[in-house]
Amino acid sequence: MSNEAAAAETGAVRTQTGRVVSNRMNQTVSVSIERFVKHPVYGKYLRRTTKLLAHDESNTCQEGDVVAIVECRPYSKRKSWRVIEVLERAETQ
Repeated sequence: MSNEAAAAETGAVRTQTGRVVSNRMNQTVSVSIERFVKHPVYGKYLRRTTKLLAHDESNTCQEGDVVAIVECRPYSKRKSWRVIEVLERAETQ
């Protein structure tokens, strides 16, 4: 049984937390998710980032905001995540 089938069966939803790096699109934000991965040989922790597109229904997110996103049905070719909450607002200058 795949992870997707298991998640659909149990009702579990995948959520991620990341920082908004672009909000120039209409109802879409680009979210950067950072994670640390241990190098298999040297043991050093490496920083890896993933950029995802997320649906922002009300266009409220600004660059630098920390947001929580949840996986959902595909809105477009690359957009399969939805913003559910703004956890921290960016400082405006």
